[in-house]
Amino acid sequence: MKIVFVSLFPNLIAPYFEDSVLKKAKDKNLFELEFINFRDFSFDKHKKVDTEIVGGGAGMIIDNQALRNTLNYLKEKYPSSRIIFLTPVGKKYNQKDAIRLSKEEVLILVSGRYEGFDERLIEDFANEVISIGDFILTGGELASLVIADSVLRNIKGVLGNKESLEEESFNENLLEAPAFSKMGEVPIILKSGNHKKIKEWREKTSILKTKFHRPDLLN
Repeated sequence: MKIVFVSLFPNLIAPYFEDSVLKKAKDKNLFELEFINFRDFSFDKHKKVDTEIVGGGAGMIIDNQALRNTLNYLKEKYPSSRIIFLTPVGKKYNQKDAIRLSKEEVLILVSGRYEGFDERLIEDFANEVISIGDFILTGGELASLVIADSVLRNIKGVLGNKESLEEESFNENLLEAPAFSKMGEVPIILKSGNHKKIKEWREKTSILKTKFHRPDLLN
């Protein structure tokens, strides 16, 4: 899989992949990254990429021209890619999306800035419009990283342990069962060595935990 980040500030994104599990996976060539600054595709002599909103309104929006040039270039380079715009007005993201998107060959994540995108860009290029929650960020870079992290950990070999994925929260709309370190007192069933009983205990506590913290998932 390859993830292409389209952003005015790629240096906000790149360092995230220089440590921990994702760095190890990248070094093993389990995935590829590309960073595109759409300011580089501006024909304006000052490389300006923002413009006033037609009809008035506070702030500026991303200009139609520079980002359009960028996405035309990427569509030609990666014809089978899936282009995702990150914006608060999009569909709310979830774990099922992460698993689904991990099967894509090339994922292009477009980070917004200012007051958002010229709507024509979304209409002409977006395969999906995604939001990571009902709140506003300064830019879409953090949202792009959230998508990338959640997608890449579903790539075979990235986490190393397949069972880590199978027992995670949101699988089958349930939160993961409580987990404990070896220090102090823990539920005695977990020390019993009876794997069937432990599995039953985890299934039961997973449901109880979901009812308490996220009853909406059970609906």
